[in-house]
Amino acid sequence: MQELYIGLMSGTSLDGIDAVIADFSGNTSKLVCSHYQPYPQPVRQKIQQICNGNASIQSVAEMDTVLGKLYAEAVSDLLKEGSLDRKEIKAIGNHGQTICHHPVQPNPYTLQIGDPNLLTELTGIPVVADFRRRDISVGGQGAPLVPAFHQAIFHSSTESRAIINIGGIANISYLPSSKEKQIVGFDCGPGNTLMDFWIETHSGKTYDHNGDWARSGNINQPLLELLLADPFFALSPPKSTGTDYFSPQWLENRLNSLALQITDEDIQATLTELTAHSISAAVKALSSEKVHLYACGGGAKNSYLMERIDHLSGNPSKTTESLSVHPDWVEAMAFAWLARQTVNGLPGNLPEVTGANQPVILGGIYNPYKRG
Repeated sequence: MQELYIGLMSGTSLDGIDAVIADFSGNTSKLVCSHYQPYPQPVRQKIQQICNGNASIQSVAEMDTVLGKLYAEAVSDLLKEGSLDRKEIKAIGNHGQTICHHPVQPNPYTLQIGDPNLLTELTGIPVVADFRRRDISVGGQGAPLVPAFHQAIFHSSTESRAIINIGGIANISYLPSSKEKQIVGFDCGPGNTLMDFWIETHSGKTYDHNGDWARSGNINQPLLELLLADPFFALSPPKSTGTDYFSPQWLENRLNSLALQITDEDIQATLTELTAHSISAAVKALSSEKVHLYACGGGAKNSYLMERIDHLSGNPSKTTESLSVHPDWVEAMAFAWLARQTVNGLPGNLPEVTGANQPVILGGIYNPYKRG
């Protein structure tokens, strides 16, 4: 008998909604079907304004409702894609859209929007949401949460693996082959966010296809060194960050302080190198033994970025497709799995990853007034 959950992920790249139906029957993880729904351009622009701190509280509240409706549309389209009835789905795991994330301060906080109350009523399916804040409540950073899922489906007893997820922010999960060794997971720094911002600002494209524009430029060493001097890169895990930290303003401040004439394509090349360098440094710090690299997320499609990661780490990578999960759907599947953990009363965080003082059941469960 199938055990079906929906996972929704709208990541820090701000491009749209990844939606999957996953079957977890028999202690396996099987992707049943998937659907991608891009954000309408006005919605994307408004979310960017919110993340950059250029929006009112009223705009945030309104976008919470708008996203709740968009998530419901994505679920409806996903069910049609899989020819499934909503009564067959046990729950939806919805990460929500992160608009701010500052877990290390006297009053730590993180906020994801996309109203789960609206989502459950529009779909008629129970919703699990607000995953991160439960971990923060017990001293954790609320992120990354996907290493627990990575461990569940990607662990190997014959090779140590690192799963590199490159979304707006890049994170890494180290899965040692020996279960006596500790899992490690943390955010490395910016993934696609600064590269996407720069190419959209200067060419109108939402991303650098295959890294072609970056490849046409030259890495500017003084700029790279200035960017890498940010204290975040020197922090030891557990650590997490967001696009409200590595923001357009963060980049503009450093470009202005450097006061050098640098071409736009050289800046793009340098931003790509920043992502590659921070990921490669994280890989090198994981273990003295050989670690097999598997990439997922939108950045895995950037061939120039992946070439730079392979070169700098000295460690050729593959994508998670070689582990039977397409790189586009790993995170959405993770939140389907985390929803299952919550529904079954099981913890979803890894304290050794987030820094929490104990494992906890993540998120809240929102039930529709009438099921199905």
